[in-house]
Amino acid sequence: MNNTHRMTALAAVAGIGAAALWYSRTRGPVYNPHVPEPNKDVELDTYMGRWYEMARYENRFERGCDGVTAEYTLRHDGLIDIVNRSASDAQGKPRQSHGKARVVQDSRNAKLEVSFFGPFYVGDYWVLDHAEDYQWSIVGEPSGRYLWILTRMPDPDPELRSMLVHRVAELGYDPSQLRMTDQSVHAGHGNGHAGPAEPSPAMPG
Repeated sequence: MNNTHRMTALAAVAGIGAAALWYSRTRGPVYNPHVPEPNKDVELDTYMGRWYEMARYENRFERGCDGVTAEYTLRHDGLIDIVNRSASDAQGKPRQSHGKARVVQDSRNAKLEVSFFGPFYVGDYWVLDHAEDYQWSIVGEPSGRYLWILTRMPDPDPELRSMLVHRVAELGYDPSQLRMTDQSVHAGHGNGHAGPAEPSPAMPG
């Protein structure tokens, strides 16, 4: 192996190590030791677009964030572009992150592998349940540490909120650990359908 190839290999190993270290340090407590398999197929074209985060299990990479949205766009190569935004973090500053995802084979499009580290897919994204009209989605991953409730509207009505909290309990999660996301900054923006992302300042470096 020549020096150029050796340096490239070492850089790749270092990158994988850095990604693994970051991932391990952002792991929270397990709130569901028996995460169920996703119970529905996912139609990717319909799932794409903007989602508003209704609630989540708090985690280090979203600590204190409100006004959180996720925008998914299906690419021609089959990958999915991801733009996560929050209107304010714990310091009151806007944040933005870009990533990509690939569908796990034979998962009925309900399982994705997510990367925010270039070529390294270190995160799991499981669509555990969703509305037939894709107006809400419950997202988890196999460790039981993370959970997100997503809706197409920033301010879902109380009946829908209650139903979704009840549904995560049915899936084995502890609803008392949910952190409700303040979406007042987006009040009146949602229309129940996927739409183009609004511009947002980049995440501070």
